[in-house]
Amino acid sequence: MKKPGPTWVFVTYKSENVLAISPAKLFKAYVLDGVNLFPKVIPQIKNIEILEGDGGAGTIKKITFGAGDQATYVKHKIESVDKETFSYNYSIIDGEILKGALDKINSENKIVTSSDGGSIWKTTTTYHTKGDMFKAVEAYLLANPDAY
Repeated sequence: MKKPGPTWVFVTYKSENVLAISPAKLFKAYVLDGVNLFPKVIPQIKNIEILEGDGGAGTIKKITFGAGDQATYVKHKIESVDKETFSYNYSIIDGEILKGALDKINSENKIVTSSDGGSIWKTTTTYHTKGDMFKAVEAYLLANPDAY
């Protein structure tokens, strides 16, 4: 009998942020010029460098955090950028955040116009775990029936 492959656990988080900036301006600043913007406005970010690519799909960026932060860096890969629909999707592919139970993190982002002319930034982030955490908990509890 063939042993089944690993079972993946996905945890998905959705959020919406309302901002007073138009989608076009927000997209240009956050997505297209984030390499320059974030180190100016987020104190924890020391710098952002493009390791490969031109800012479009396939580009890999390294974000370096300042001393004292839990993580020193994270690398993310741009999966897609759509200037017409203000959509931006990326995956976290390396960094201390992935050293534990996480295999990768995907983030799907879309900016839409709010009723007052500002923006609603919609994000769906999916955390992909390594192996099956539920099976690990099950195995532990079966092996230690008096633990809880």
